[in-house]
Amino acid sequence: MAHDEDDMILAVEPLGFPWVTADPFLFCVHHDDHYPRGNEQMGPDASLAGRQIGMDFEGIDGWRMYHGDVVPGFPAHPHRGFETVTVARRGYIDHSDSLGATARFGRGDCQWMTAGKGIVHCEMFPLRNRDEENPLELFQIWLNLPRADKMVDPHFTMMWDEKIPRHEVVDDAGRKTIITMFAGAIGDTQAPSPPPSSWAAHDEADIAIWTLVLEPGAQCTLPPAQPGTLRTLYFFRGDRTKVAGRELTEPRAVAVVAHQPLPLEAGSEPVEFLMLQGRPIGEPVAHHGPFVMNTPDELHQAMIDYRQTRFGGWPWQGEGPVHPRDQGRFARHADGTEEQPSG
Repeated sequence: MAHDEDDMILAVEPLGFPWVTADPFLFCVHHDDHYPRGNEQMGPDASLAGRQIGMDFEGIDGWRMYHGDVVPGFPAHPHRGFETVTVARRGYIDHSDSLGATARFGRGDCQWMTAGKGIVHCEMFPLRNRDEENPLELFQIWLNLPRADKMVDPHFTMMWDEKIPRHEVVDDAGRKTIITMFAGAIGDTQAPSPPPSSWAAHDEADIAIWTLVLEPGAQCTLPPAQPGTLRTLYFFRGDRTKVAGRELTEPRAVAVVAHQPLPLEAGSEPVEFLMLQGRPIGEPVAHHGPFVMNTPDELHQAMIDYRQTRFGGWPWQGEGPVHPRDQGRFARHADGTEEQPSG
């Protein structure tokens, strides 16, 4: 029996800050900053006058310092009870944490961090280029942990751009859609494994995190998810698109029926989507700032634990350390293991 495409659209909402998400996702934000040339300290080679330093989210001149005061970014801050998935599309991110791990990643890499029982980390955006601009674009996605895994040991997995699979779809007119897969699978194309205690490590969770780029006029149909899965597409770039036949001319979050094939079509310009999909965890959520637990009492305990232990302390000099300008992409884990991309 044919399925009415209009019935596939469950909700359409504007893209705010952050973007609206559905269980098991908690939060999604798209940072897109057009930073100027970097100075000697890898901060902006520009005046910071008029910015609320330490809380600069206004986007003056097309970029933000966020909580940074010299280098843009997010100095040391705690997390407990969930995971962060950071997709670095352009620019670089310097990570350091309370376990002694550190990394520099970017240019398409993804860091998937399980905060578990507690971690402090920083995410700084070093402006390495002194002779040209330093564009930075990233998604940060918060994925909840079920009650049974909220207090696991912290862990992060690096997904280097060179190892992240791309699935190509070509329509009858030869126009391409490229699907980059950070979680989930399409046919035989499988994303890298998530951290071992992630909700995404459960097959029944049906987690998929994809970005899609459609050439002008391209058409593609996404395969169905499992029954009971929730799927949201975020149309964030392009002049217009059609999702299940519904035309969109402005950035929107589109919740769709997940267990049906989903037709997409680009307008006269390239179109980009982020897709978040997963089976809900279905547990109570108690959320306060960087802590996500199941009950208010657990939240209260998280705050006590952080005040008493700082989740392992802070072994770094300064709250927002960055690596040397000429340091390439790498990761050093808490156990001393080092890795670099192969490309």
